[in-house]
Amino acid sequence: MPDRAPQPVDRQLPTDEARDLISLVRDIAQREVAPKAAEEEDAGRFPRELFTLLSEAGLLGLPYDAEYGGGDQPYEVYLQVLEELAIARLTVGLGVSVHTLASYALAAYGAKEQQAEHLPAMLGGGLLGAYCLSEPAAGSDAASLRTRAVRDGDDWVITGTKAWITHGGIADFYTVMARTGEEGPRGITAFLVPGDAEGLSAAMPEKKMGMKGSPTAQVHFDGVRVGDDRRIGEEGQGFAIALSALDGGRLGIAACAIGLAQAALDEALRYATERRQFGKPIADFQGLRFMLADMATQIEAGRALYLSAARLRDAGRPFAKQAAMAKLHCTDTAMRVTTDAVQILGGYGYTADFPVERFMREAKVLQIVEGTNQIQRMVIARHLAGPEAR
Repeated sequence: MPDRAPQPVDRQLPTDEARDLISLVRDIAQREVAPKAAEEEDAGRFPRELFTLLSEAGLLGLPYDAEYGGGDQPYEVYLQVLEELAIARLTVGLGVSVHTLASYALAAYGAKEQQAEHLPAMLGGGLLGAYCLSEPAAGSDAASLRTRAVRDGDDWVITGTKAWITHGGIADFYTVMARTGEEGPRGITAFLVPGDAEGLSAAMPEKKMGMKGSPTAQVHFDGVRVGDDRRIGEEGQGFAIALSALDGGRLGIAACAIGLAQAALDEALRYATERRQFGKPIADFQGLRFMLADMATQIEAGRALYLSAARLRDAGRPFAKQAAMAKLHCTDTAMRVTTDAVQILGGYGYTADFPVERFMREAKVLQIVEGTNQIQRMVIARHLAGPEAR
């Protein structure tokens, strides 16, 4: 029944250039990403060569200035690129989002000399980045981090351990938040640390429920020495930089979540229109039709929410509340939709022969990373009702 087959997302894009970009991304996703996704996720293999290809195609620096190798694309276009990549494989979409997050501090707060020296390689030179904020004892309470950077002449010496680092151990550069002063958020500074710095090492990757192809590891800094020319922003500005980065990063997670949910809906629709019971496709049974309708509605609402927040960002308006709302809604949607997709496939959905069981396992982590959904609710409530009484 070809008329019922899943169709590409009908996107509202601002320019012809953006439409051409989405077409390019879909072609790469279909030819290079999707065919190996299940096999490589099962094997826990990170597709580094794909990120080299994405860099060569100009897809690792889309929201940043063309002057430094970026794509000069608005966030509403960049996020839809992420969604298309996540439809094909979440590890790839999320990897691009993390790389963009890792590049943000230098692109937004770095000195012109720093940007000219480092950004071209970061945005279009084949490098891969990681973002180091969380620690073993400082997750949701990131301001309590203990990794310390001590001034030594013209250098800084960084000592400590970061946790839950996507691309930990394979990244070419790390954007690191370290304590340089007093306790609390005002004593934190941002640094750009090369991946081959002496004293930097990574633990074995975590053994995770899903996203096995995306390495997540602790990163150890054992007296890592970097020059003051690798300090980003002012001393004590690091936590503000980190929070600003996370606002954009949460939109990246939201877009990836909608991509994953879309992939699950597509698979459920494909199965429901082909699987026959009682002499007709199961998609003709009202119970399943309503499930599919609800899944599609939740996805469309999530897409509209993250794009609305992105357009606020592109207009230079405050968007932190909307970013938290988008991250919350879109990742909860991904969990619901992938769970429903497994239900629609029945016993087959619970097997590794079909991708929806992997989608469901992958969806769970999106409710946790870059601020748990409980933290998002706290952020939203603060915007609505002000800070909590102390």
